[in-house]
Amino acid sequence: MASSISNAAYETHTLHHDQPLDIYSLKHLPESYTWQEFGKFPMKDWTASETMPIIDLDDPKAMELIGNACKTWGIFQLTNHGIPKKLLDDIEKSSREIFALPLEQKLKVSKLPNGGIAGYGRPAIDSTYTQRTWSEGFTVAGSPIKYFPQLWPEDYIKYCDLYEEFEKRMRELAAKILWLCLGALGISKSDINWAGQNGQFETAESAIHLNSYPSCPDPDRTVGLPPDTDSSIFTILHQKTVGLKILRNETEWLWVPVIPGALVVNVGDFLHILSNGLYPSVIHQAVVNRTQHRLTMAFFYGAPPKFTLSPVSKLVGPGETPLYRSTTWQEYLKIKAEGNFTALSKIRSSAPLNESE
Repeated sequence: MASSISNAAYETHTLHHDQPLDIYSLKHLPESYTWQEFGKFPMKDWTASETMPIIDLDDPKAMELIGNACKTWGIFQLTNHGIPKKLLDDIEKSSREIFALPLEQKLKVSKLPNGGIAGYGRPAIDSTYTQRTWSEGFTVAGSPIKYFPQLWPEDYIKYCDLYEEFEKRMRELAAKILWLCLGALGISKSDINWAGQNGQFETAESAIHLNSYPSCPDPDRTVGLPPDTDSSIFTILHQKTVGLKILRNETEWLWVPVIPGALVVNVGDFLHILSNGLYPSVIHQAVVNRTQHRLTMAFFYGAPPKFTLSPVSKLVGPGETPLYRSTTWQEYLKIKAEGNFTALSKIRSSAPLNESE
């Protein structure tokens, strides 16, 4: 498998490792899963009149359309993306099989106690809240041979082949999307010193994250994922069931509709930094429902973990100061673990250095 998000980059993002519950069997919502509000984001449902962009990757104006969507929305839906439907269906089928395993079987591939994202367990964002989320996840970062023999002792090879093919195809798509995002800002290969000789970002980090949101006995009092931004350059999401919302104009939550065959692409913190703030990192949340089990497959795409990232100089005017100072992914994740929605402010060029230490 190609370069993947390393556990080392996430070791400071320590998770709670208390014994998880088998939420599939619960008939009543435990108090530990009850959410009243999200701090400055109340659990209130608004309705937006706008429709988020749907972009055909084969459209001759795809670069312009993607650039505009990133600037005005921070998210868009992508069609004609080239990922075979069968491959997406096979990944979804395998994720159902993973989450259907007995809890004790899944715990054999639990995330490391010192942090890290690889393996089975709770979302990393859980470390910043006392409540639990009504969800479970499984992340493949690095070779799947680390996990699959313990989940499927007899059939692990076919699953390894499946995930390696999926990552290969998604990395190719991600590189194409990134160049369109950057090209829309007038950025060329010579402006990105980690793009590689072929411009395919061979050293870029990636991870495949499977999310399971079971049906819930009291969905109005809990959450699948609290409001969050992704730390990655961007995330590519496959969903077949409605459950994702984004915060639009800082005032209203908008459902992300399910478009058959489309993939959802949302801007992450690092693309926001690269673009010198021109592309907003979209705040999103996942909600659950009473009747449907929702599964999603997210592909996280990021810069090399030790690469020093800063706004592209071409986007900073003469005599101006970049909006953000230079940082590495490892440093940024440590800052973000200390306060999700204050991380970007702590690396702003105007922020005192001791705020980000």
